Amino acid sequence: MAYDPGAIDTTLAAAVGDEPILIAELRIAFIESAERALTAMTLATDVDDWRAAAWRLKGLAASFGAIRLMTIATTVADGDPRDAEGLKKLRRAVASL
Repeated sequence: MAYDPGAIDTTLAAAVGDEPILIAELRIAFIESAERALTAMTLATDVDDWRAAAWRLKGLAASFGAIRLMTIATTVADGDPRDAEGLKKLRRAVASL
């Protein structure tokens, strides 16, 4: 699945209109929230914590139109907790935002 670099901005613009400063602030808030979810996944001590953090990331990604991130989070949520390769994919997806 290809990454659409304008998807998040398009989603934000639809929500708040043509407000570049507000869009930039919301984008920063989105990325910070995604990074917090990744940290929670890294610190997860059991399957339930792992899945909860992955689902939080999936929901966040879905809300902002980050389809690639949402897809990876879905796959990783169903996998083994503390999946190093899955976390690496998620980190790359967040970094590409």
